[in-house]
Amino acid sequence: MWDFSTDPEFQAKLDWIDRFLREEVEPLDVLYPSVSVVYDTRHEKSRAILRPLQEKVRQQKLWACHLDPHLGGEGYGQLKLALMNERLGRSLWAPTVFGTAAPDTGNAEILAMFGTPEQKARYLQPLLDGDIVSCFSMTEPQGGADPRVFTTTAVRDGEHWVINGEKWYSSNARYAEFILVLAVTAADAPIQNRMSMFIVPRETPGLEIIRNVPHMGERLEQDEATEGYLRYDNVRVPLDHMLGDIGGGFAVAQARLGGGRIHHAMRTVGQCQRALDMMCERALSRYTQGTLLAEKGTVQAMLADTQIELEQFRLLVLKTAWIIDNSHGDPRKARAHIAMVKVAMAKIYYEIVRRAIHLHGSLGATFETPLAYMWNNVPTMGLADGPTEVHQVTVARELLRNYKAAEGLFPSEHLPPKIAAARDRYADILGEQ
Repeated sequence: MWDFSTDPEFQAKLDWIDRFLREEVEPLDVLYPSVSVVYDTRHEKSRAILRPLQEKVRQQKLWACHLDPHLGGEGYGQLKLALMNERLGRSLWAPTVFGTAAPDTGNAEILAMFGTPEQKARYLQPLLDGDIVSCFSMTEPQGGADPRVFTTTAVRDGEHWVINGEKWYSSNARYAEFILVLAVTAADAPIQNRMSMFIVPRETPGLEIIRNVPHMGERLEQDEATEGYLRYDNVRVPLDHMLGDIGGGFAVAQARLGGGRIHHAMRTVGQCQRALDMMCERALSRYTQGTLLAEKGTVQAMLADTQIELEQFRLLVLKTAWIIDNSHGDPRKARAHIAMVKVAMAKIYYEIVRRAIHLHGSLGATFETPLAYMWNNVPTMGLADGPTEVHQVTVARELLRNYKAAEGLFPSEHLPPKIAAARDRYADILGEQ
């Protein structure tokens, strides 16, 4: 059965999250609106504010809810996570406060799925406790996210793997205690078996940050850059630092990225809702050219389009979460829908934030509202977790699996033969026998 209601017990938790974010977390957003501070575990003042907030979340049993109870979470399905994350998406700091910040969530999930007991004890537990942050190092400067052109290699040498190559856009590498790196271990193998995943401790000799690259909104002169351009120069890691099987890196990466994309979409719903809330308040507050903005037909159309598009996107995200939950939590079963939300996410976010800025006039173009910070994220929405075009191809291919070519010269909906068949079927009524 389809059901759009939320059970009262969980709704109470969602209501607590709403109040908690508004009263206690959003002030942290205002004090430290930079991603570079969010992931800097050595930033003493922000951590002094953060740790008591995290403890309150734990007391409410809302910490790292994407993980199973034996890992310190609540084991929530994707539908519950969607309802949570659309709220957390409103705040820069909220994912860290609730133990669900990317890329740590995805890294924690694959450590939980593929890690050995020793790996979990050394790397997973401190990550779950919020004591450290991690990095996922996959894309490369010469080929972006296309694994077919990856050149970073790992070669076995006795009791070690030796990693060589360069990686691009390795988020938060400068703050990470360990890095998960995807490297080629069998260059001539099919793409699914060509790479392996390795855990590289940050202090490993030969691991170099060529530079920290600032993305839009980060100021180079303020040392806020968070995207690492890395060089692996004969980086040696023990054999037991492989994550999963030899040649299994592609499967490990896909297990991580599928869940990450749907969580990203969930948080985007929250960002868009915040922008819409600001639009509505502005429309009811701003008086110009003889009337309130809310009384102008063009503004009403803008608000209506935004509400409709956001509701459509939210329902698509929730349905995708529902499909995953009803596939025993396997995101591969929702491959087409995950690709759909990834494509829609970039378009919806762009349109809604653009309208919100426009409705706020010159104020919207300043950093005196959250809108400018949102606008800085617009270009990366179509690139993060794979370019939009790649996911469009996935949607099309999955769609076409349900169809087959027409038999004969004309399409199956060609009307002349359909009319003839209909007349033949009802000939006795039509008097055409």
